[in-house]
Amino acid sequence: MSASPGAIQIREREVPATAQGLALSMSPRIARVFAARGVSCVDDVDLRLKALRAPEALPGLALAAKRLALAIVRNERLLVVGDFDADGATGTAVAVRGLRMLGARFVDFAVPDRKRHGYGLSTLLVDELLDRAPQVIVTVDHGTSSVAGVARAASAGIDVVITDHHLPGPELPAAHALVNPNAWGVAHPLAALAGVGVVFHVLAAVRAALAELGAPKEVQLASLLDLVALGTVADLVPLDRTNRILVAEGLRRIQAGRACAGIRALLESAGRDPARLSASDLGFQIGPRLNAAGRLDDMGIGIRCLITDDPDEARELATQLSELNRERRGLQADMEQAATMIVARILTERQGQIPAGIVVADPGWHAGVVGLVASRVAERLHRPTLALAPVEEGASEWRGSGRSVSGFHLRDALVELDCHHPGLMTRFGGHAMAAGLSFDSSQLSALAPAFEAVSERLLDADLRTRVVWTDGPLDAHEFNFELARLIETSGPFGQAFPEPLFDNQFELLERRVLKAKHLKLRLRSVGQTRGLIEAIWFSAPAEMLDHTPARLRLLYQLNVERWQGMESAVLLVRYGFAG
Repeated sequence: MSASPGAIQIREREVPATAQGLALSMSPRIARVFAARGVSCVDDVDLRLKALRAPEALPGLALAAKRLALAIVRNERLLVVGDFDADGATGTAVAVRGLRMLGARFVDFAVPDRKRHGYGLSTLLVDELLDRAPQVIVTVDHGTSSVAGVARAASAGIDVVITDHHLPGPELPAAHALVNPNAWGVAHPLAALAGVGVVFHVLAAVRAALAELGAPKEVQLASLLDLVALGTVADLVPLDRTNRILVAEGLRRIQAGRACAGIRALLESAGRDPARLSASDLGFQIGPRLNAAGRLDDMGIGIRCLITDDPDEARELATQLSELNRERRGLQADMEQAATMIVARILTERQGQIPAGIVVADPGWHAGVVGLVASRVAERLHRPTLALAPVEEGASEWRGSGRSVSGFHLRDALVELDCHHPGLMTRFGGHAMAAGLSFDSSQLSALAPAFEAVSERLLDADLRTRVVWTDGPLDAHEFNFELARLIETSGPFGQAFPEPLFDNQFELLERRVLKAKHLKLRLRSVGQTRGLIEAIWFSAPAEMLDHTPARLRLLYQLNVERWQGMESAVLLVRYGFAG
């Protein structure tokens, strides 16, 4: 599918006066970058673990910690039930590892099958887990919407401790404890935590509860932060200060060679040097390998990879995950090609006008991959998008995954859709930017117009054009390796704390097409008579490959390029225009 951005508005981020104070203790350019992202004082740049916000005010935390501490002291059977994405897998591994570190003798895990059980702690899943006779079930990255499943567990005498971060439905489950910073209808300072971040905070509280019971455990839970970092980045939660601390500390552990065997094996299979690892590597290289298991097979493969301490077993499981990821890429490419044809038909029918909401569906698609297709369509057209497929070939139950655009709350849109068309969906849930749903195939023809109508009401006109925010132009003397290295070490960057994107005009001195789709450019900043600047433009637009104008306006990142032992600064082009 074409990655062409279409019409965009380019806006420069405002730099508040706080940048002047920050500049007294760091590079002026980095101070401007931080200030434009909401950093107001030097203390906010402190990403050491001791700067973490205390979680005592997190609703349900004390009750959950006490119950789990008692389970450890009593040698009860604990069953961690995770989710089938990377956040769920890392969170499950953190829970199992952490509870064992804290002294639990009987800890096992389970994960729902995407096709048979669907999302969350369903009654079917609980019934199947009864044979394992758990006394306490700990959910990770789900459970807030599992009203019936929690009730079924309770009727069997099982206490359920929910750890989650998803938005609630109209009714909360009657769990023994519910730890979710987003479940109570009020803004919480820890609301940005991923599921893995929530369970990490729960473990810290369990450690304190054990001390109160007279069974203290002096364990270093920080050893789990490599997993916390991976899940946090992979789940695309906002990198507020709390999450930046968790990710930064986890990256430091990985870079220092102290990652668990599973992460080391996954990095090896991806050809990534741990010492040079960045947050984007976790998001684009390692996270997809884990997610492939949940999409196509059994996320248990990924969880076992992250739990084992045996390097050989971890390597074998990482190899399986890489093979599943290759299969996923092939499926995704075929599905995206089909989605492109569907989109072309929609645009033809609308005489080029893009609907407020897009629905793409195909009975031959794989339900585990539709979220990736929805993401690509939403990115290309800048519209909230649902991608739909049957649970399995010929099934009457279909599932969908949605992706949104900034300013359009997708889960709230599905709530309104359900209000106007009760019974259209059998189940739904999610976040502002991503959501999932289930429905019967008989409702397929009604879903697209209903979703478009809701989107038409909720998607304001000013949200229908993509806005690209930049950090303005670099000065001529800033195109250097020193600044590129400073930017690299100022991370982690990610969701809601994006990598710096600069905006300059250049003269084209030389160009070379690589592999028929990339551009290697040699540039000079407009107005300068000296200084050559190297740039690379991956998957450049076809019109730029055919003819690159002599004068260009480029939106780019200033990166460190490493090649054959040498390091240099290079511009990584994101958008380009004649100019």
